[in-house]
Amino acid sequence: MTPAWSVWKFSLASSAGLVVGALAGWLAGGHVASGVAIVAVAEIVLLLTHLRHIAKPMMSLPTASPNKNPDQSRHDRFMMRSRRLAANLHDLRRAAGNLPDAIVLLDQDQHVRWFNHAAESLLGLRRPQDRGVVLKDKLHNSELAGWLQEASPEPLNDVSAPGQPSRHINVTLLPFGQRQRLLLARDISHMSRLEQIRRDFVANVSHELRTPLTVIHGYLELLDPEDVPQLAPVLGEMRTQSKRMGQIVEDLLTLSRLETQDHVSEERVPMAPLLATLRKEAEALSQGRHSITLESIAELDLLGSPKDLHSALSNLVSNAVRYTPTGGRITVRWERTAEGANYSVTDTGYGIPTDHLARLTERFYRVSSSRSRDSGGTGLGLSIVKHVLGLHQARLDIRSTPGQGSTFTCCFGRERLLAPEVHDKPLEGN
Repeated sequence: MTPAWSVWKFSLASSAGLVVGALAGWLAGGHVASGVAIVAVAEIVLLLTHLRHIAKPMMSLPTASPNKNPDQSRHDRFMMRSRRLAANLHDLRRAAGNLPDAIVLLDQDQHVRWFNHAAESLLGLRRPQDRGVVLKDKLHNSELAGWLQEASPEPLNDVSAPGQPSRHINVTLLPFGQRQRLLLARDISHMSRLEQIRRDFVANVSHELRTPLTVIHGYLELLDPEDVPQLAPVLGEMRTQSKRMGQIVEDLLTLSRLETQDHVSEERVPMAPLLATLRKEAEALSQGRHSITLESIAELDLLGSPKDLHSALSNLVSNAVRYTPTGGRITVRWERTAEGANYSVTDTGYGIPTDHLARLTERFYRVSSSRSRDSGGTGLGLSIVKHVLGLHQARLDIRSTPGQGSTFTCCFGRERLLAPEVHDKPLEGN
């Protein structure tokens, strides 16, 4: 095999690896990877085109030997095509280097093999001294260092850029080639600013609406329907809607507060009295229309914010009552698991189609607008639950079958569990 043919095989194999790795990121939703995939596809197409034209002449080229010289004209044509292809590959490599998102190629031990210009500004890498360094050692003072130590890290969202702390990035690590990794970092500073503007707007508008709504509701309460019988239905509807608008404003303010928090108070939350309170609230809201059962299997308390946890757990119970027809069953369960403890609410209500489950925690998202309006919900309850659980390092799991009912489960880790005795140390090794 001639050395030239070996070069062609190496270039083709490298480009194919880049295509596979980049397209994997593209299919996973990575914006950066889509740009790399386009460059890689263009590169391999060019290689295949040139290879098709030169493969046949190359196969007929005689191998070098002391007694036989290759045909000069055929050799010249081959060299011309090689130079043209090298120029095309250089252009494509330069295009990848100038992508707006940071790209870093790592070997199996996380040594930096190559990086583009955006990696210099976002990650603080420098040429040529940082080629060959271990990336997690280079970024030891940033959030990325601990993330890189994980075996298969999940994408890291909204962290400070090591090269420019005032900017925010999303980072993804993709498998590439043979035991290599491709680190992709995207600047989301603009999106972060827009999100902060949105949060401030919602908080400010909600705060300004609170006072006029309180005044309107107060005057409506002063009006006696018996004084004007013909307006009694109108006044009743106005009172209901003003109260609902007031609840929406309060929920928006709660949600705005939760979104700006990065931690919660570390207090003991006694679960036995809290569960008893939740049951009483459910029975008051149900007014005898449902069978409500409490199963407290785990003798454990929680560590966190009593007010926020009560709000979140109560939301799940009230939703179950609202969306379960008369005669249905609702079960509230608190139990220990291998990972920690679960608080779950199971109902025999309408159920939720699978394609709606992923969006249930979005603001104002409704599976059925008419049903939600009749139930009196604000459309913000599950969003509040999600944020409260996030602040307590917990998660919300939703299982539902249309026509059979739903189960909403709050999964708490061991670090949030406390023994019912009087002490404030989290349980260990449970």
